[in-house]
Amino acid sequence: MPRPYSERRRRLLGAAAASMLIPAFANRTSFAKETMSNYLPVRADWLASGTEAALEPDMPIIDAHHHFYERPGWTYLLDEYLEDAKSGHNITASVFMQALTRYRQTGPEALKPVGEIEFVANTTAPLQHGKPQVAKGMIGYADLRNGAAVRDVLEAELQAGDGRFRGVRHLVTWDADTSLANPLTAAPRGLLLDPNYRAGVAQLAPLGLTYDAWLFFPQLPELFDLAKANPDTPIIINHCGGVVRIASYADQRKEVLDRWSRSMRELAQLPNVYVKVGGLGMRINGFEFEKGARPPSSVELAEAWEPWMLTCIEAFGANRCMFESNFPVDKGSYPFNNGWNAFKRLTAQASADDRRALFGGTAAKVYRLA
Repeated sequence: MPRPYSERRRRLLGAAAASMLIPAFANRTSFAKETMSNYLPVRADWLASGTEAALEPDMPIIDAHHHFYERPGWTYLLDEYLEDAKSGHNITASVFMQALTRYRQTGPEALKPVGEIEFVANTTAPLQHGKPQVAKGMIGYADLRNGAAVRDVLEAELQAGDGRFRGVRHLVTWDADTSLANPLTAAPRGLLLDPNYRAGVAQLAPLGLTYDAWLFFPQLPELFDLAKANPDTPIIINHCGGVVRIASYADQRKEVLDRWSRSMRELAQLPNVYVKVGGLGMRINGFEFEKGARPPSSVELAEAWEPWMLTCIEAFGANRCMFESNFPVDKGSYPFNNGWNAFKRLTAQASADDRRALFGGTAAKVYRLA
């Protein structure tokens, strides 16, 4: 068990934490609204109408980023992930990413996210000696705004994680266009620059933990500053760096690409920063794959993604990039097989070493999945 909290720590982990944490099913109405407005619906018949056979089916793959969801009208847990992961590609292991699933319903607010790690660790334990090793690495949530006091939460998650807990993701998405942020996970402006938040991030490296960053591309300069201040902490940029091409950015496609590219190339100068190449099937990305009569083919996906994904790989190098499914979030835009086929098409001319890094080596290194 984690060591007892002092009264000072209990105060620090009280009201502030409660303002950010959303226990699973605490408000079914808000969860339902969030699901409808921020995520594309998953349509099984539509996906089946254009699902491809896997290309290069023997290529080993570590899926560097997926979730388990248990929300009103949307369940995607181990069985659902296995159905996708066993559909043709050689998924050998995966990294689970926090998703507000199965939080504790009692006890201190700050410790409620430990329930997600407990649930995932217990659910996937039988798979750790077979294939795929689902959740071979696990990323959880802890409220980093609580500064040094967050260490107790991190220690509890390490204990709960069956030796597989690897780090934290604390969403920091903010934009002047308030229609872009998920209301369940929206953050205040400038959170990456907040001293208390930075004191929380500073607790990760001493415990050997990583920091996954989900933000919008205008916030990338703030992430650069955070990463530079924490050179011993592996910083993993999620979903190609928060590409936004809808709402107030819809008519600024070239400007968005140019601005995003500059920021990503600046971040690439820092050796502790890595990129998850994927996650471009979300509504905010503005590709509108979901509007087709059939799901996009892997050729169509590769063509649409090329400027973004190849920029990441060219800037950071294959040894600091890793492919991700981002399922089930991206499942509203394309089938699992088509996404991985697109990654394989995009890298068809790459060296064997680079492909090994992109499809598993980088994830294994960063998340210590040996």
